[in-house]
Amino acid sequence: DVIMPQMGESVAEGTIVRWLKAVGDSVDRDEPIFEITTDKVDAEIPAPEAGVLLEIKVGEGETVEVGSVVAIIGSADEKPSGGGAKKPAADAPKKEEPAAPAAAAPAADAGDRDRADMSAADLRRTRSTPVVRKIAEEHGIDDLSAIDGSGLDGRVTKKDILAYIESGAHEAAPAKPEAPKAAAPAKAAAPSAGRVELGIPKIPVNVRPADTVEKMTGIRKATSDNMILSKHYSAHVHTCFEIDYTRIDRLRRKFKGQYAERGGKLTFTTFLAKATIDALKAFPIVNAAHDGDNVVFRGNINLGIAVALDRGLLVPVIGDADDLSMLGLSKRIADLSERARAKKLMPQELDGLTFSITNPGVFGSQWGTPVIPQPTTAILGVGTIEKRVKVATLPDGTDTMVIRTCGYVTLGFDHRTIDGAVADAFVGHLKQTLEGFDESAM
Repeated sequence: DVIMPQMGESVAEGTIVRWLKAVGDSVDRDEPIFEITTDKVDAEIPAPEAGVLLEIKVGEGETVEVGSVVAIIGSADEKPSGGGAKKPAADAPKKEEPAAPAAAAPAADAGDRDRADMSAADLRRTRSTPVVRKIAEEHGIDDLSAIDGSGLDGRVTKKDILAYIESGAHEAAPAKPEAPKAAAPAKAAAPSAGRVELGIPKIPVNVRPADTVEKMTGIRKATSDNMILSKHYSAHVHTCFEIDYTRIDRLRRKFKGQYAERGGKLTFTTFLAKATIDALKAFPIVNAAHDGDNVVFRGNINLGIAVALDRGLLVPVIGDADDLSMLGLSKRIADLSERARAKKLMPQELDGLTFSITNPGVFGSQWGTPVIPQPTTAILGVGTIEKRVKVATLPDGTDTMVIRTCGYVTLGFDHRTIDGAVADAFVGHLKQTLEGFDESAM
């Protein structure tokens, strides 16, 4: 059996984006056979063994729980099923429904049957995914035991609850929609207690005949939720400095060949990462986290480098970046960026962020005002790097015009934790390190 893999501790389900193989195709062990998306990462999933793809149980666009069987691989002499995802989905309830009477049949009396029913209800209520519970809350459904679950052990799946909502069965309880309003202040007061629902209503959109509706990817939806959350909690302030990269540019040209020979890729981002790490060591408050009541000073620096993709933004994390040399940083940045674009990242490579760098400058932006990833307290935005005309003072005191390689950097910081003077001192330290970069660090 090919199952939906566990793509991180908090990931409970995944969506099949595309099948890379068809029923009847031969597959090799570790050969990618389908592509999934979750709220953490997009990934190509390899075959657990060599053989022939006999059956596809879950179609493209369908979401299933972690551990669900999505396909079957067997030997070449076995006959392919040819069945698609719809047939197994329709068969699932039929397999589940007889299970309850079968378990209840040997019961001694009605009391035992009631206890068996209660156990099944508890399973459906408690063993549901975060996505299902979120949908239930949005629609005022606070008792999932009323829904027949088709998932493992009677779990209520996303498909189950959407079908239940479409049936209109939940509309008989008019008082339930008010519950989220009463609960909202309590939830807003505890940003550290997992995912926080802000109770923001959806904006109705009138879809016209010429329009096209496209479902948001897991990554895009997670980004959307996190950005709204951050704007709600953090007191965003930004400070912008101009950096003279002329010395950095010369060092990059001088050493990039040597780095390439040793498996590295020396870019401006490598220098920025190194200088950022030095500044974070000097100003540990910028590397801290804020939970609403406490400031948590991190014991290490886990540096995130944002990667823009067609399907959304990913921020791979370089763990213990403060332990790496320039060569080590150049290798890790290149490796994570390449694997992010190839959908080869693992969920743990997106966790543990303490500070991040985003680079709108690759698209020509002079500077930006990036949003702080929660629960970190700051983020660095890097503008485009270009040649500019500057005024320089000669030794005799006269001024002249010179060509310099320059660009802006912007620090977005949470004013609840970081004062403006500290933020400016942090970027000033970064600027000084970059403009006078020590060649011995290469």
